[in-house]
Formats: sequence, structure tokens, C-alpha cells
Amino acid sequence: MKTIFALLFTCLGLSAYAQTSLNDYKYVVVPKKFEAFKKVNEYQTSTLVKYLFNGKGFNVVYDDALPFDLRANRCLGLMADLLDDSSMFTTKVMVSLTDCNGVEVYKTMQGMSKEKEYKTSYSEAIREAMRSFNGVDYTYAGEDVNNESITVSFKNDVKTVQEPDTKDVEVVKKTQEIVEAKEPVKSVTVKEEATEDTQFYKNNEPVTSTITKVEKEKPAFKKLQPNLSKIKDILYAQTTENGYQLVDSTPKIRMQLLKSSADNVFMAKTDDKNGMVYQKDGKWIFEYYDNNTLIQEELEIKF
Repeated sequence: MKTIFALLFTCLGLSAYAQTSLNDYKYVVVPKKFEAFKKVNEYQTSTLVKYLFNGKGFNVVYDDALPFDLRANRCLGLMADLLDDSSMFTTKVMVSLTDCNGVEVYKTMQGMSKEKEYKTSYSEAIREAMRSFNGVDYTYAGEDVNNESITVSFKNDVKTVQEPDTKDVEVVKKTQEIVEAKEPVKSVTVKEEATEDTQFYKNNEPVTSTITKVEKEKPAFKKLQPNLSKIKDILYAQTTENGYQLVDSTPKIRMQLLKSSADNVFMAKTDDKNGMVYQKDGKWIFEYYDNNTLIQEELEIKF
């Protein structure tokens, strides 16, 4: 019985000591990646620890979002850590709180879980470990720096405006009357004289330009007018390798016809002319240029 009472008093003493010790710190800092894990917030361990500390009444912040006073004085906060002692079949964790000097201030009991799925297993083990704070009624006992309100009073800051002495007022009035009684100052008239030596004038009226526009000469081309005439002689077509040759009744070769890619259209050549022969409206036309004049001659060809 004595042993039981001794253990009970010991636990109560430790709880009271932890209560007093934790109240000296304003913040609990939770890292987004615990040293026991490889990834950030792996199995949602960081978010769960922060959530549970908030539920216990602590002021919890992440390690990458420290408030101004904690950045200035890191000893205002405790760094939370997750101690992982898991085995192959059992997840075992404890939550540790250390101060700015690396001294462990508080460590929870070991939470355990035999769940196979890691996320569920770590969630159960952490929740069981955080039950150690159930008996801790946390309240920050330190003083907040620079939180005192400053009252600015403007009382008695307004000075009394003294009224002018009546004697001074009378002196000012008499001075004004003397000034008004004086003759007014004559205004000086400034007379401006403009002479040829002092005055310059620039005529901005437009002057007729002597520059004439040069008209570009247009090339002289003779108007192409077809001159339709008819060769009275009958020409006979004789087949050649590339087309036909046209002969008269002598027989004399009068024209060479070379085939083109179009039907009934030939490139034509005489002794002194080059042109083309084509069929139009059932008639054969020899078309060529003579001194920039388009000439069309009607041929009578027998094939």
C-alpha cells in the first residue's frame, strides 16, 4: 500500500512539475518533416501532431511560419519531435518537447498500434501518446513583449490665444488712416516704340514655289490593232516530222507549221515572219507582229 501511495505522489509531482515547466513557453513548434521520416508530413504525422496540440490548448506553429517574437527569441518556444521506435509488426512512438538549448523538457508515454496500414497505425499511436497531456492545464505564464497599449493624451496641448491690447488696435487704425490720406501714387505708363532697328518681322505668308513637277514620260507604245487581210492563194499542207509545211500551187514552200500543246494551234514561220496559226470560227488565221502592229491574215489551207 505504501508503495502505491509513493508512486501516486511521484506521478502527481512529475505532473505538477511538467505543468509549471510547460507554462513557461509561449509556442510549440511542429516541423513539417520529422527526423524519423523521409518525406514532408509523411502519413500526415505533422498535421496530426499540430492538431492534437491545438486541442490541448497550446499555441502551435509550423517551423517555416514562425511569428515575429519567436524569430527574435527562439527560447519562447518548444520544438516538438516524434520519436519512432516501431518494429515490424508494432508501431511505437513518443512525442518529445525540447527547448532552444536542446534540453528535453517533456516526453510523453509511448503510444502503440498494431494496425497494418501505416497511416492508420501512426494515427492511433500518436493519439495514444498525446493522452499524456490530458492532465496538463496549459496556460502561458510569461509576459508578452511590446503588447502594452500606449495612451497618447493631448490634454492641455492647446495654448490660449491672447486677445490684442486695445491700445495696439488704436495705433494700427491711426496708421491706416494716415496712409489713406496720402496722395495716391501715379501709375507709370510704359510706352513701347517700334522702329526698324528694334523691330523685326518675318513674313510667314506662303510663297509661290518655282519648282515644277516633272511629269514622268510614258513610254510610247503603238496601239495594237489587228489588221485582218486574206491571202488569196490556196496553201496545201504536207506532213513533216514536227507538224506541216504549207506549199502553193508552184509548188513552193510558203510556211512551216510546228505543233503546240493545244489543238489546231501551230507556231508559224515564213521567210520573213514569225507568228502563230490557229483555227477560229472554222477559219485559219496567221497572226504576227509587224512594227508593233498586230497583223492577222486569213489563210485557206487544204489538209
